[in-house]
Amino acid sequence: MDVKIHESWKPYLKEEFEKKYFDDLVVFVKEEYQKHTCFPSGDEIFNAFNYCHFNDVKVVIIGQDPYHGYGQANGLCFSVHDNVAHPPSLINIFKEIETDRGVPYPKSGDLSRWAKQGVLLLNATLTVRAHQAGSHQNKGWEQFTDAVIQLINEKHHNIVFLLWGGFAKKKSKFIDSKKHQILTSGHPSPLSANRGYWFGNKCFSATNNYLEHIGITPIEW
Repeated sequence: MDVKIHESWKPYLKEEFEKKYFDDLVVFVKEEYQKHTCFPSGDEIFNAFNYCHFNDVKVVIIGQDPYHGYGQANGLCFSVHDNVAHPPSLINIFKEIETDRGVPYPKSGDLSRWAKQGVLLLNATLTVRAHQAGSHQNKGWEQFTDAVIQLINEKHHNIVFLLWGGFAKKKSKFIDSKKHQILTSGHPSPLSANRGYWFGNKCFSATNNYLEHIGITPIEW
């Protein structure tokens, strides 16, 4: 199957695209987009891979579902299009960067600027029906994105995996902590952040300190 994903990923994911579960997933997603309003737009589904090429990966951030409100999701976890109001989790991410790194709170919530520096912004599920969180879960996306995490674990060294919240932390079973750096914290959602599990985790400075230590250009958060 010829999936519209950046060429750098295709040799590594070719076998995954040929598996039955992925064929079934494609059928499901096409039907959903024909019958319902779904996000992100069809040409943005694989944006995490299109902005962050295989050999450029430095950092992996794992989300769960795309945003399900109009105009929000752009194929990068936690990211929204320009001129879209920042969702609560993204607000808390920017607040933590502000205190951790001294970076002013940005106007744009589009995180493609991170992706282009080597941050893979990977949702476990890449599509969703409008206003129905989790509506495309357990249809095959998780099998695909788990395979992506395992691929990065196997083929790369010294990747920083940022696992925020209980869902993301479960992905640590696919990651060799001797080869890679795993940084965990609570989720940036208000429920977690207001309980003291997010603010002050300093994961952004910790990421850059690790990258600089191994001689890799840090991320401009």
